[in-house]
Amino acid sequence: MPESWTLNPEPHFPRARQPVPRPDALDYDGGMNSHDLEKLAQGLLAGELSVEQFVGRLHNPGIADVGEAQVDVDRHRRCGFPEVVFAQGKTVAAIEKIFRAQLDHGVHVLATRMSPEQAAQLESKFPAGRYNPIGRTFRIPLEDAEKKAAGRVAIVTAGTSDLPVAEEARETAIWTGAAVDLIQDVGVAGPHRLAANLGTLREADAVVVVAGMEGALPSVVGGHVDCPVIAVPTSVGYGASFGGVAALLGMLNSCAANVIVVNIDAGFKGGYVAGLIARNAAGARRRREPGTG
Repeated sequence: MPESWTLNPEPHFPRARQPVPRPDALDYDGGMNSHDLEKLAQGLLAGELSVEQFVGRLHNPGIADVGEAQVDVDRHRRCGFPEVVFAQGKTVAAIEKIFRAQLDHGVHVLATRMSPEQAAQLESKFPAGRYNPIGRTFRIPLEDAEKKAAGRVAIVTAGTSDLPVAEEARETAIWTGAAVDLIQDVGVAGPHRLAANLGTLREADAVVVVAGMEGALPSVVGGHVDCPVIAVPTSVGYGASFGGVAALLGMLNSCAANVIVVNIDAGFKGGYVAGLIARNAAGARRRREPGTG
């Protein structure tokens, strides 16, 4: 080994930055909050709960047992957003029980992959519900939900055939509290269409790009913006697209460093991740505002 070469037996690693807790998580200790306890006590006094059920729920905070499901009503405090209902394969009766448990705990409801038949029955039971037949989502917003948007998300489709997946992403991002812009049909076959929308894309905290065929659009978008780009491959395409596998592999091999990829047709996952990024970005901006400490 040449004398000019030296080994550092104690390499320097930067000290890990301590995470900053969210304001709504500062008092979380894994137990029930006052709202949960009040609901539980009311159920006992009204005869809706037996003593055994009352005691059992005290020992299982954050779980609503509705028979067909163990509803995680505490997930919003642990993970940022509440549990989402995957409606496919569930009976309307089971979905109704889950929805009522969530609403009783102050949860803004979202269900995905819901059929028109399921939605038709649930709309009569939940008049405030909003069904999106293209995205196959069902939302029940809370009346006292915060009006201020938690960041901004842009959703881009390569073609109109990708719209069902994009609508699932859009509804999910709205459910997270983000302001959402939808830009349709700007695939790489007509690059001038994307250029006309770059101003909107550059204002977003996260961009969801939904594309099938060869899946090239996320890389192009990634080369124009300074935020995360969540690529959602779709099963749109002819035989050699292999049901979205070609688009998935193309996106995974993107040369744009800010592109991350979710599963085929997973509009929900794209919208969820984008909403999480947008919310955290909006929170960081608020903390930097004068007078916020």
